[in-house]
Amino acid sequence: MTKLSKIRNFSIVAHIDHGKSTLADRLIQSTNTVADRDMKEQLLDSMDIERERGITIKANTVRIDYKANDGEDYILNLIDTPGHVDFAYEVSRSMRAVEGSLLVVDASQGVEAQTLANVYTAIEADHEIVPVLNKVDLPAAEPERVAEQIEDVIGIDATDACLISAKTGLGIEDVLEAIVTRLPAPLKGDENAPLKAMLVDSWYDAYLGVIVLVRIIDGTLKKGQRVKFMSNNTLHHVDRVGVFRPEMEQVDQLGPGELGFLTASIKQVRDTRVGDTITNDRNGVEVPLDGFKPAQPVVFCGLFPVDSAEFEDLRDAIDKLALNDASFSYEMETSAALGFGFRCGFLGLLHLEVIRDRIEREYNIELITTAPSVIYHVYMKDGEMIEMHNPADMPDMSKVDHLEEPRIKATILVPDEYLGDVLKLCQDRRGIQEDLTYAGSRAMVVYDLPLNEVVFDFYDRLKSVTKGYASFDYQMTGYREDNLVKMSVLVNDEPVDALSTMVHRDRAETRGRAMCEKLKDLIPRHMFKIPIQAAIGGKVIARETLSALRKDVTAKCYGGDATRKKKLLEKQKAGKKKMRQFGKVDIPQEAFISALKMDS
Repeated sequence: MTKLSKIRNFSIVAHIDHGKSTLADRLIQSTNTVADRDMKEQLLDSMDIERERGITIKANTVRIDYKANDGEDYILNLIDTPGHVDFAYEVSRSMRAVEGSLLVVDASQGVEAQTLANVYTAIEADHEIVPVLNKVDLPAAEPERVAEQIEDVIGIDATDACLISAKTGLGIEDVLEAIVTRLPAPLKGDENAPLKAMLVDSWYDAYLGVIVLVRIIDGTLKKGQRVKFMSNNTLHHVDRVGVFRPEMEQVDQLGPGELGFLTASIKQVRDTRVGDTITNDRNGVEVPLDGFKPAQPVVFCGLFPVDSAEFEDLRDAIDKLALNDASFSYEMETSAALGFGFRCGFLGLLHLEVIRDRIEREYNIELITTAPSVIYHVYMKDGEMIEMHNPADMPDMSKVDHLEEPRIKATILVPDEYLGDVLKLCQDRRGIQEDLTYAGSRAMVVYDLPLNEVVFDFYDRLKSVTKGYASFDYQMTGYREDNLVKMSVLVNDEPVDALSTMVHRDRAETRGRAMCEKLKDLIPRHMFKIPIQAAIGGKVIARETLSALRKDVTAKCYGGDATRKKKLLEKQKAGKKKMRQFGKVDIPQEAFISALKMDS
């Protein structure tokens, strides 16, 4: 059993691309945890999509043995966390399993929005924080300025920050020493007490069933033990106990303060709730640990197979993905235009993209994604409140008292010269400015924005108006009433449910006009005239007409009386009118996808 004083549990937090995963690679390499021949970039990022995009999506853990300068042997348990705001829940729960954090800041870029968000998460979890300035080998690096910025903006003493280059391996030894000397050991833990372990994460493995990542607080966990999961009172027989180096390695037992995994032939990830307490089957602990808040999906959108025959394959794929991602929710839905599909909930647009890419790549299913929407609260006149996920489900407006939409608090860090463009963008998206301060030459703007305006293309617009220099982070603040209406799109007088969206009444006309113009270019011409309309309730607010393809019926007439031509044209006109009554307009799949990528 390892003594508590010889264990250090810590996570690495930083903004996107400041070098978390590279630092993790160097720590693993310099302690010979993995042989050089097995070493590769982003060692802990196991998904193809993580390696391809160069981002971390799942928090991963590894156990490192380290012999410190004082001659003692230490066990370091490292959790590498994601940097994107969409995966902030991964960060927050990893924090609860460890006692300290390495805060990695790029010495050329300085403090960014996500750096702040992650540091505050660490401070909330009572962490000891060691600042690490990475990329000091770059010509543009200014470690003194960035250290000052950390002190000004975050309020952490950065005088003895570790100066490193994770790419070249410079200063890695200092980081290891700082972990041992400056981060705390687990505070308490009694190996003779009943087992009390926190379930940090769980995922599905085809051979072993569900693998459960646990942090032992008290007691010991051994192979063959019967354990109880307290949230749903299920009993399991432990098949194997082990640690990650980063490959799975079995051990005899795990003691207080240690991070490791257990498998117990559990079939479904749903049976293992993140934040749950695991204890002995008999004489276990009475009071569970206070768990984590479940991840709340923020953005909803419909996923439909392009080929409706692939619906069962899609159901299978979504079931399997949901096994590994507790934050992803889904239910079945049907659409008149797109057939059968699923309404899915995500933590943000990047999460949506990642899930969509994984379904298309791992299961080979072509998808149509409908416009992303958020949850609205619809208050009826009889006092009832309905949560509306899909604009197509909007109840009759005469019975509705008012609508509330979700709001977020957005923090944007931006160089001074782009500040005007950012303020204009936020005003255009119905934002309310709350704060504007300066950190060096960069402005920090805090805005209260409607989430509905952010999920479309806010992030892309922000990056383009600031040439990629702005960083953005947000958190949900609650709901507020606003003047919202449902805008439906009619093609040939038939409503197309997949294109209906919620808009602010003041914006409805411009949104509707843009949508109609776009569809006019996207829908192919038919033999008859097609009106394309945007409407609110029964009132049409915008219209475009797609002209008909015409056959020259008068080609064979030459000379003679004009009434002959007229007669033929009238006959054609009557035929077209009849056609339009019974004709069905085919809207190609590409038109749906392009129309939903609105660039207002």
